[in-house]
Amino acid sequence: MTTYEQTIEFLFSRLPMFQRVGKAAYKANLDNTIALCNILGNPQNNFRSVHIAGTNGKGSVSHFIASILQSSGLKVGLYTSPHLKDFRERIKINGEKIPQKRVIDFINNHKEEFDSIQPSFFEYTFGMAINYFSEEKVDIAIMETGMGGRLDSTNVVNSIVSVITNIGFDHTQFLGDTIQKIAKEKAGIIKSGIPVVIGQTQTETESIFRHFAKNNKSQIYFADKNYIASESRIITEDSQKLAFDVISVKDGGKTKIISGLAGLYQKKNIITAFQAIQTLMKSGFTISEQNIKYGFNTVVEQTGIAGRWQVLNKKPLTICDTGHNVDGIKEIISQIISTPHNKLHFVLGMVNDKEIDGILTLLPKEATYYFCKANIPRSFDQDSLKEKARQFNLPGDSYISVSEAYANAVSNANDNDLIFIGGSTFVVAEVL
Repeated sequence: MTTYEQTIEFLFSRLPMFQRVGKAAYKANLDNTIALCNILGNPQNNFRSVHIAGTNGKGSVSHFIASILQSSGLKVGLYTSPHLKDFRERIKINGEKIPQKRVIDFINNHKEEFDSIQPSFFEYTFGMAINYFSEEKVDIAIMETGMGGRLDSTNVVNSIVSVITNIGFDHTQFLGDTIQKIAKEKAGIIKSGIPVVIGQTQTETESIFRHFAKNNKSQIYFADKNYIASESRIITEDSQKLAFDVISVKDGGKTKIISGLAGLYQKKNIITAFQAIQTLMKSGFTISEQNIKYGFNTVVEQTGIAGRWQVLNKKPLTICDTGHNVDGIKEIISQIISTPHNKLHFVLGMVNDKEIDGILTLLPKEATYYFCKANIPRSFDQDSLKEKARQFNLPGDSYISVSEAYANAVSNANDNDLIFIGGSTFVVAEVL
């Protein structure tokens, strides 16, 4: 392969990729990943990792932790998915995307020897990440699971802390149809003797995580039992930011936090990241309170995270967010309600394997909807979405593309209105 475009084309078209085709891309074991790591010489063992799973918030938590560790002077690898605009967003060191040449070289150098195991898109990408992090000698890598945990490619990493943000219904066709089954899959990242941080204490899952931690002799920390967030306020200094205190339950100590991500739901993610950082400090990392504050405040600048309650325009206020399951949408709706606006214009697209009815039930009826379809095979047809939405009394028109839906929302909105774009990561990606 000679060009970057051809290399990416190879990755996308030749390999079953969950993001595009769904269930066909799912592998029910780690055999391929282990074989691939062996071919590469097991680079995942050459650096320490923070391993992050969970239904919602794992991307934000990953970026917060990376930003704080960068602030403390470390060379930090960051592996996340999916990407919004450029494949290389998935693999970064200190906020810099992997160079195009390294992507091309990795495929050229390994394509032939990988042919015997036919890696999936995700396995190829994971191999590329661990190889790059090893060659570049990162001090630590933040590794976000793609889906689940137990059978996720990332589950072979050399983790020093495991983090599980929360458990909700997502990818039920792979992970199970109950919260308990999903929790067991995610708990598969808990390693022998390695501390685990749970972001959200949930009645249905607490005993499962305690059981896995006990069996693995792992210290377990429930972030929301140790820290609480004070009342938050959005502050505006050119961009929207969120300010509040993280308060220790044990001694009442306060840390003033200004978050570079302004979603109100980020409070849960910040407490999870805060607990993970405290756990890393117990493992010998030197991280000051100043590093922590700076890392939260500059997460966007330091890591390039996008699509999390991101303000695209001020007049009319235009916001996008990648939340795409019932729990994520609930959080978004509550923030839309608390955001001052006259009329709401909602650009909505979804993929066909989400709980579409469950999400439509939550959406505000006093809004104008612009139903659209992102340009991937898994997208739910815009006309079918419009018909389904009508059953939930959600009025609007359907549009052949995300850009057309967005353009219509812009032309219909007044300065004091709110335009929101979401429902799917892929819809947000097209707007960005």
